[in-house]
Amino acid sequence: MIGPKAIIHLDRLLQNLKHIKEHIGKHELMVVVKANAYGHGAVPVTKALAGAGVNWFAVFTPEEGVELRNAGITQKILVFSRLNQEYFHLALDQNFILNCSCLDDLRELKAFHEKIGKSPEVHIKIDTGMTRLGASPEEYPEIFRELKEYPEIRCTGIYSHFATADEGDLSYAEYQLDRFKKAVDLAADYGITFKHVHLSNSGTILNLPESYFNIVRVGMLIYGALPSDEVPEDVPVKPVMEFVGPVVNVRRVKKGTKVSYGGVWSAQKNTNIGVIQTGFADGFPRPWYDGGYVLYRGRRYEIAGRACMDQLMVDFEDTIPTLGEHVLFFGDNIHGQLKVEEIAKSIGQTTYTLLTAIHGRTERIFI
Repeated sequence: MIGPKAIIHLDRLLQNLKHIKEHIGKHELMVVVKANAYGHGAVPVTKALAGAGVNWFAVFTPEEGVELRNAGITQKILVFSRLNQEYFHLALDQNFILNCSCLDDLRELKAFHEKIGKSPEVHIKIDTGMTRLGASPEEYPEIFRELKEYPEIRCTGIYSHFATADEGDLSYAEYQLDRFKKAVDLAADYGITFKHVHLSNSGTILNLPESYFNIVRVGMLIYGALPSDEVPEDVPVKPVMEFVGPVVNVRRVKKGTKVSYGGVWSAQKNTNIGVIQTGFADGFPRPWYDGGYVLYRGRRYEIAGRACMDQLMVDFEDTIPTLGEHVLFFGDNIHGQLKVEEIAKSIGQTTYTLLTAIHGRTERIFI
């Protein structure tokens, strides 16, 4: 297939896993594989990690979980999305752990159990400062009282989510950690002990080990990218994805020739303009044309003008690239490394938005 390729290096994924496990010690790891494993391919990634001993995975929707079950994944799967009674039977059938994030959720679970005599396993999510899903502090006492009085609700875990764990200033993260600890202590006062307790994410793996508890969640870090440029690079990870596109046309143009939409880019001298068969519909970050570049045979070449939906142009200067060869948009290959973190910082986005945007006609190749 001629077009963009996302080459997924599963060997690097497993090396990253090894280094993360060495860093967190005895704590169990839950790998987040939602959004197609952050654009890397949920099924092959999860299979590789399960084969290496990972016992916990997290997805966002039940449908994502079903995809993994159909692929033969038997490990524990936590579903992050808001609890919906339409999925209760599916969760029982597929052995999913659901997210219970308010009193109404608990009451739906209780009513379901009273109706059929069983209910899906859940983890209670509490809000410690993200203000997204999660029980509010005002609900904690009643929630714990309900769990105590109705043990048929199979609540085996408690968790929350950091809002600022990947930033240099950890004061708010520490505030959230303190609120979480107090909530766990309050549960104990009601006689509730949770088997699984988790709060940490990729950011706090690197900068807040006090947040590990007995399960550590990891997302972006295992895919070889830092969640931000404000966290320490204490775990040696390599980018798992190599995003490339083929040269499909080369032409010699004169100085002053305008290239691409809007004519915002003009050749500063006689030069070779290459057309790359990849566009923003495939996941190329369109704002990166301004000051951006690609790598070809280890050398940087400037992006010439605005990226199009299906193609983009590159100023190859006096180099005549070989048709069919690939340029590197980001990742690491034999010709060099272009960090997705650099692009994210340059265009004011995040590594998360760039990696999960890889779609369209991009072919994933697993090595």
